[in-house]
Amino acid sequence: MVTAEFSPIIENFTNQNLTIMKPELHISWHEYHQLIETLASQIYQSQWQFDQILCLARGGLRIGDILSRLYKVPLAIVAANSYVDHQRHDLTLSHNITMTAPSLGHKLLVVDDLVDSGITLQAVQTWLHQEFPQTQTRTAVLWYKAQSIIKPDYFVTYLDQNPWIHQPFEKYENIHPRDLRPKNL
Repeated sequence: MVTAEFSPIIENFTNQNLTIMKPELHISWHEYHQLIETLASQIYQSQWQFDQILCLARGGLRIGDILSRLYKVPLAIVAANSYVDHQRHDLTLSHNITMTAPSLGHKLLVVDDLVDSGITLQAVQTWLHQEFPQTQTRTAVLWYKAQSIIKPDYFVTYLDQNPWIHQPFEKYENIHPRDLRPKNL
């Protein structure tokens, strides 16, 4: 398990005149890939054999892709969303699985980037067990927050302070294609 270093941010609640320090965690591309490799190693050391990876889009896409390449198993995708502009909203779950395999595997590794509240991962697990009762699942994430209602089977970093995690690809959420300029490579 990895420990995390936090940088505080300040949130002002003007109607209450309170200042609350809230931790943040900034992850570089290098750190991100190291975390994925650590997760892959942890899963391998458990000796659990799975026949397909189901990643939760969007956060689990990159992780699922890399694990699928490492383990040489098919990748399936289910879309889920519970955040808009860094604010929690009602969970939207697609209930459709995109995959190139003819059917869903019998032993699924369900992958996401993190388990925050745990609501999304728990909802996906419940849905999978209802729709595919013969399928065994285990869950894998990079970050497991203390506030979660569910504990993943595999995780790299336990976060007891529940920080906001800034992942390296988030910069693209604030860029429009018209603002990109070709670079000389």
